[in-house]
Amino acid sequence: MTKNTALTNHHISLGAKMVPFAGFDMPVQYSGINDEHETVRTKVGMFDVSHMGEFILKGDNALELIQKISSNDAAKLYDGKVQYGYIPNETGGVVDDFLTYRIDEKTYLLVVNASNIDKDWDWISRYNTYGVDMKNISDETSLFAVQGPKATDALQSLTDIDLAPMEYYTFAKGSFAGVDNVLVSATGYTGAGGFEIYVANEHAQQVWDAIMEAGAAYGIKPIGLGARDTLRLEMGFCLYGNDIDDNTSPLAAGLGWVTKFTKDFVNSANLKAEKEAGVKQKLVGFEMIDRGIPRHDYLIVNAEGKTIGRVTSGTQSPSLKKSVGLGYVDTAFAKEGTEIYIQIRNQSVKAVVKKPPFVK
Repeated sequence: MTKNTALTNHHISLGAKMVPFAGFDMPVQYSGINDEHETVRTKVGMFDVSHMGEFILKGDNALELIQKISSNDAAKLYDGKVQYGYIPNETGGVVDDFLTYRIDEKTYLLVVNASNIDKDWDWISRYNTYGVDMKNISDETSLFAVQGPKATDALQSLTDIDLAPMEYYTFAKGSFAGVDNVLVSATGYTGAGGFEIYVANEHAQQVWDAIMEAGAAYGIKPIGLGARDTLRLEMGFCLYGNDIDDNTSPLAAGLGWVTKFTKDFVNSANLKAEKEAGVKQKLVGFEMIDRGIPRHDYLIVNAEGKTIGRVTSGTQSPSLKKSVGLGYVDTAFAKEGTEIYIQIRNQSVKAVVKKPPFVK
């Protein structure tokens, strides 16, 4: 049974091509991926990402619970600050990557991936020996990502929050499009700048329409998940289920920067030992030199044709007009500038390791 967001029927009426994604019926494209991608990089676009999951954690020990399940140090948060991290499992992999919002010292919002809502909820609940009040508000919450260099201009007339000075990874609550207590966050998954807007389902249509109207002068368009994928790949952002999962090492995935051994968390001792021993593979970015599009699970080989890794994500970059990807390779091949080969239809196609972001 595929779930709908509050605006599924609206997307269909806009002519969106719909696909099942993470258990939801979601718009993959409207005008076309390249056009939508370009709109976000140069102007402003709006994504309905209401399939994402939201949990409220509340109570005297809310921070303790988050510290236990998160790789990052949530004690560094202050009111209005957002933090990226991941939930480690007990076997060296990743349950999910997620965002933590500190609303106040006893109240936090966790934002998780759509495909992992139930899994994450069960996992965090299992560790909740702290009496923390947990509420899953995923089904009643809509989330719109308004992304691109014109996002601030497009949105400012709708809200009493001063958007321009908001720093990356901070948020504020205020009136938005005539709705009170809307959470506006200076976050996103595109690298193009912009905001994410959390609103109750009952106000979703009103807020969507107001944004489209206010953004019209700036060339706003609705954007589907297809362009969301090409945009995030140009930045080298991980996608759960592709680049990280229950069986991938977060350290191999380059998530050491959000792994804080200054505190005890699930599997921290083993991860610390892994860090000290050194990882055997690394997630790297690469650009294709020869023609060909790398796809998930294609083999990566060396010049002699020996398997050295596998592709986790790949696409034709609309900005660069060439193919880029992410993949795990043996550490000897992880240095920038190293030539590697992607096995595409039994051919070894040349690529070069390049540190993301691919688009500056």
